[in-house]
Amino acid sequence: MTTQERPDAPASPGEAAPPTVTGRAEPDYVSEPGPADPAPDIAALLKKAEDEAADLKDAWLRARADTENVRKQGANEVARARKFAIESFAEDLLPVMDALEATLATGDAAPDALKAGVELTLKQLAAAFDKAKIVAVDPVGGKFDPNVHQAMTMVDADLPPNSVAQVFQKGYVLNDRVVRPAMVAVVRPKASD
Repeated sequence: MTTQERPDAPASPGEAAPPTVTGRAEPDYVSEPGPADPAPDIAALLKKAEDEAADLKDAWLRARADTENVRKQGANEVARARKFAIESFAEDLLPVMDALEATLATGDAAPDALKAGVELTLKQLAAAFDKAKIVAVDPVGGKFDPNVHQAMTMVDADLPPNSVAQVFQKGYVLNDRVVRPAMVAVVRPKASD
C-alpha cells in the first residue's frame, strides 16, 4: 500500500496534505514569532533616563550655585549697609564741624559774633538731627516715663506727683528707639498727714 492508499501515512514533501474527513486540507501552522528582544529598547530607555538625570543634576547644581551667589551678595550688601549706614548723617555733621573749627580759629572775635556763630552752628546741628529723625526728649512738666527718662533725684515742687520737675540732660530718640534717656528730677509724692 502506498502513502496515498493509507490515510494515516504522512504525505511526502512535494505532495499536498490528504483531505480530511470534511474534505478540506489541514492548514499549515506557522509558529508565532517570539517576543522581540527587549534589550535594545531597555538600553535606549536607560540612556535617555541617564541623560535626563544628568541634565536635572546640572540644573540643580546651577540653581544651588545661583542661590548661594544671591545669599553671598545679600550678606555683602547688608555688611556694606551696616558699615556705611551713618554716612549720610556724617555728611550732615561735617558743616557743623567746619563751623565749630572756624569759630575756634577766630582769635579776637566779639562775644556777640561768637554767640551768633554758635547759634548758627546749633541750627545746622538741629537740621542734621531732623534729617536723621533724631528727636530731643525734654519732658519738663510732663509725666515721668521710665522708658524714656532716667530719674536722678526726687524733689518737692508745685507740680503733680511723679512729674518731671527739672531736666539735667536732654534725652534723644531715634525712630522711636531711645538713644539716650533724659536725666530728670521727679516730683516726690506729698506725704499724708
